[in-house]
Amino acid sequence: MEVSFKHVTLSYDQKNEILHDMDFVIPSGKLIALLGPSGGGKSTTLNLISGLLQPSQGEIFFGSENVTKQDALKRGVGMVFQNYALYPHLTVLDNIIFPMKMAKIPKKIRQEKALALAKLVRVMPQINQKLAALSGGQQQRVAIARALAKEPTLLLLDEPLSNLDARLRVEMREEIRRIQIATGVTTIFVTHDQNEALHVADQIMVLNEGIVQQFGATQTLYTNPINQFVAEFIGEPRLNVIPVQALRTAVGGIFGTGAAQIERLGIRAEAFSLKPMAQPHIQIPIEINQIQYFGQEQRIDLQLNGYQVIANQMESEHQKLGKTMGYVPIDQIYGFDAKGRRIYAEQSREVQHA
Repeated sequence: MEVSFKHVTLSYDQKNEILHDMDFVIPSGKLIALLGPSGGGKSTTLNLISGLLQPSQGEIFFGSENVTKQDALKRGVGMVFQNYALYPHLTVLDNIIFPMKMAKIPKKIRQEKALALAKLVRVMPQINQKLAALSGGQQQRVAIARALAKEPTLLLLDEPLSNLDARLRVEMREEIRRIQIATGVTTIFVTHDQNEALHVADQIMVLNEGIVQQFGATQTLYTNPINQFVAEFIGEPRLNVIPVQALRTAVGGIFGTGAAQIERLGIRAEAFSLKPMAQPHIQIPIEINQIQYFGQEQRIDLQLNGYQVIANQMESEHQKLGKTMGYVPIDQIYGFDAKGRRIYAEQSREVQHA
């Protein structure tokens, strides 16, 4: 089911807008992550989709149907929350069956369907157990199965992994991805964790202060962020942000006429190299202050013209403490103006020296 917002705003007091002019299309059959900080508008957007809230202005469509004023019960959505909202006195099977029982689906059909869903979410071994015997991850699987039992046109997941430990979070995000692919149900997943969003979603919508900052494929948001907020919010380690003065002599050659607008530069940790490269790049004097290893990961603390930055993928055979020359591809240097808007590079085939 395709979901469209057409210039949707939300205000509780008709003065201060919570959501601002939201205009987007969520494609059918995809898994979409709503990503942003607390208070950014993620859950509020989800509640507008579900029908728990109605917009102050604008329209919401499911496919070609205008559902702006439609009651939540008539929208045919399934919801899973951070707190699973299951019935502790019922077994796994009875929890999955419950919404079908309320819909007066014949007993034999609901039994068969519940068993199929239990198999899909991999809780068959626990099918006759009460919830107290289940782990948090198993309870979340049951909640997803129960939401799917209603055959929803949309599956809405509001911070579904927040109560799980780190290992279970990784396991369940892969399970959510597998279940979405298996069912083909359009799924909208709210999270504040950019790592979850990058791993689970086909596309990510980044929200902040009730405004859609950027909406697109996961890799596009990582490699081609539209502004400083998106660039800093997505990626681990966090984007290195330095004053334009750190690379002032190279900025004109990289950004051309846009250079005068730039106040800050962003460089991702993996962009730094200790070897020259064939692609357009800048050459920078750096100083390696510290090299740390964390299993397969590494962290390299650098000084770049007096500013501290972090690298994580520099060639090990060239690594040693002290002053050396570093290289960064031009297409991995982001320029931002005073308001955090992106200024794009004018690609040059010549090496730039900082």
